[in-house]
Amino acid sequence: MVIVTTIRREVLTLPAAELGPDNPLPPLRPLHEVHRIDDRDRDDLPRDLARQAGYGPLRGILPVRVRDGYGRSRRPGGIDALVIENDRLRAIVLPGLGGRLASLIHKPTERELLYRNPVFQPANFALNGAWFSGGVEWNIGATGHTTLACSPLHAARVPAPDGTEMLRLWEWERLRDLPFQVDLWLPDGSDFLYVGVRVRNPHERPVPTYWWSNVAVPEERRILVPAEEAWRFGYERRLRRVPAPSNAEIRQHPHAADYFYDLPDTRRRWIAALDEDGHGLVQTSTDGLRGRKLFLWGQGPGGRRWQRWLTEPGTGGYLEIQAGLARTQLEHVRLDPESELSWLEAYGPLSSPEAADAAEARLEAALPRAEVDAAYAAWKPYADAEPGEVLATGSGWGALEVLRADWKLPGTPFDEDTLGEAQAPWLHLLRAGSFPEPRRVRPPGETLVAPHWRDMLETAPATPLTEYHLGVAQWHAGDRAQAVRSWERALELAPSLWPLLRCLAVADQEDGYHERAADRYAEAFDDLCHERRDNGESWTAATAALGREAIDALLAVRRTDQARSVWERLHPGTRERGRFRLTEAQLLLAEGRPEEALDVFRAGFEVADLREGAESIGRLWARLTDEPLPAHYDFRMRPAES
Repeated sequence: MVIVTTIRREVLTLPAAELGPDNPLPPLRPLHEVHRIDDRDRDDLPRDLARQAGYGPLRGILPVRVRDGYGRSRRPGGIDALVIENDRLRAIVLPGLGGRLASLIHKPTERELLYRNPVFQPANFALNGAWFSGGVEWNIGATGHTTLACSPLHAARVPAPDGTEMLRLWEWERLRDLPFQVDLWLPDGSDFLYVGVRVRNPHERPVPTYWWSNVAVPEERRILVPAEEAWRFGYERRLRRVPAPSNAEIRQHPHAADYFYDLPDTRRRWIAALDEDGHGLVQTSTDGLRGRKLFLWGQGPGGRRWQRWLTEPGTGGYLEIQAGLARTQLEHVRLDPESELSWLEAYGPLSSPEAADAAEARLEAALPRAEVDAAYAAWKPYADAEPGEVLATGSGWGALEVLRADWKLPGTPFDEDTLGEAQAPWLHLLRAGSFPEPRRVRPPGETLVAPHWRDMLETAPATPLTEYHLGVAQWHAGDRAQAVRSWERALELAPSLWPLLRCLAVADQEDGYHERAADRYAEAFDDLCHERRDNGESWTAATAALGREAIDALLAVRRTDQARSVWERLHPGTRERGRFRLTEAQLLLAEGRPEEALDVFRAGFEVADLREGAESIGRLWARLTDEPLPAHYDFRMRPAES
């Protein structure tokens, strides 16, 4: 019996860690992103690569907040999923988690074509923190993992070009203020999942744009790609042209690394990951999706530790094969005013011997290049089709922007009914010209920092909360002196001082005034402790975030007594979190109690939000003892000599 293509809802039950609350403190510090090129290499790069690597770098993640409230405790939980199925393939999409394609099963052989993570475990890999491994991730925004990795997207049914149904995902990407959509469909009888992607720039100015589709596959796969050379990038931040790695080299690679394959302009765009018997996944696309990449963790202890960290021990590791708009993942491309970028991707099974030429011939037989181009041409008119049944709801930020500018975005409606509590004060500013003061004392909400919102804040009545948000927007724009003046003006009348004092403390730190920063952090934490009304989620998150920064600032100027005072006023549950167990060890060492600090290590802890490439645990251990770093604390991602 032939199964007609269907889209249905489903709930996945798997061990899952809770995401927890976002960090309520605005991320004012510069972004420490690992995907940046060492300046020593720029002169040796091709001109277009060097230009795009220096174009539109992200300086911070505002207006997005940091997501660091998750932990490491997993319990069975339900995750909403959407299933697209025909008689050949079954695809599972997670609309509440960035639209991740979590699974792609070839039904005739019952093979899972992707690496499917058996757990949901956030880790600190996204630009704003929480991210998880497995499946296919749609990366938009800026160099790094998207801030939408663990955020909901809008989803709905849409007519497909062949008369079946598509699943449309769409959202407003806030780092670059760009709407985008991902259309997934399975033509009847097809062995390939089609994915149409469109990114639009409705602004009257060009915008730096970024896209990579990251595909996780089981680690033991052989990688086939039509390239003889690649650009290698590691955690030492050097970009070098090298021969494309052989599969033997990939299996034995000692450290984590990226290989950006240098595909000849005339070759078809594709990459495959096959098992020892020659079976696996192939990804191909229209030529607009230019780049192809391999990411591997390597065989070193740090890479192996990260593999276990992101899933259940003993369940196997993964590689990532990727496809992007640029030659490397270190670049942004220009999206002209009032224009768009679009392309079509296809994912499906491939069986082939090891040679890339033979694999490409098999791919051409299964899915001709001309057929992909034809499918793209057929899809383009349907990209504007209005969604039918709504299957999931994303954020209200797109609706706010559409209301502000009266943009018409066929195919991706951002309806007013998606506006929520986070957008409410900004909607009031838009319609009434003033920013409302809250009816009850609570941590301040999110700040919008785009020029048009900053202009509205500058002309609004200068209430304390307006000045606070204006200062954050000015800081983001690089006008730090004016930001400090806005925060200082707000202090005179503000009922809540700690948010302003914390912003001023960050400004002091950035200017090198570390003693004054410590003073302000101590005062801010005192004010927060007097103000907090309960032990609810928002106040606990604010106390943890401000307390962590305050302790670091106080220890930096050797004021251990005050740091200890902050520690003792944290919530008991906060002090038990792994991040704060590490802070406790740092505090004990500063107090001259190294053996007690070692006892913290011996008792064991897990820093849930340990940053990709971070070495803070190893550095602290080296200050405490000459013993080798225990394997469960070893997350080092680069050679020791680097």
